[in-house]
Amino acid sequence: MKLPVSTEWLLHCATTLAQLEAGATASAAQLARYYDLPAAYLAKQLQTLVKAGVLVATTGPRGGFRLGRQPSEITLLHIVEAVDGAASPYECREIRQHGQGALPPEECRRTCVIAVKMAEAHEAWRRSLAEVSLGDILATLSASVPSRTRTRLAGTNLDQPTE
Repeated sequence: MKLPVSTEWLLHCATTLAQLEAGATASAAQLARYYDLPAAYLAKQLQTLVKAGVLVATTGPRGGFRLGRQPSEITLLHIVEAVDGAASPYECREIRQHGQGALPPEECRRTCVIAVKMAEAHEAWRRSLAEVSLGDILATLSASVPSRTRTRLAGTNLDQPTE
């Protein structure tokens, strides 16, 4: 399974926002500068997390993005599904019933074993992502990282073009 590059961007941006002081925000432009990403595209992608309730967007001179819930309540699965949806990447087209190797219909009454195994793998992957919250990620960071992140992110608040 290959996820879009925006999945990585949003996982990192959400983790960065989780390191901010309560109530603080960061703009899409700040996050784009922080990670050297295209600002306009990142802003559109951040809106997917707003629609999913992972982030809240505020407008105005001090506007930007912040987490919509506590870090412990936002799982990696929430973020991945906001970007990529919940559908399985595997779709069984029942090719076992076609071509010269076609099985007779009575041998195809059960769901294809390959489809079953792929569905099991997808569910295991989803469970694994659901077990990890942004709070868990923050807990693995050394104590100095959130402060450093806030300082460096504040340093991106310059009137410079991002693209």
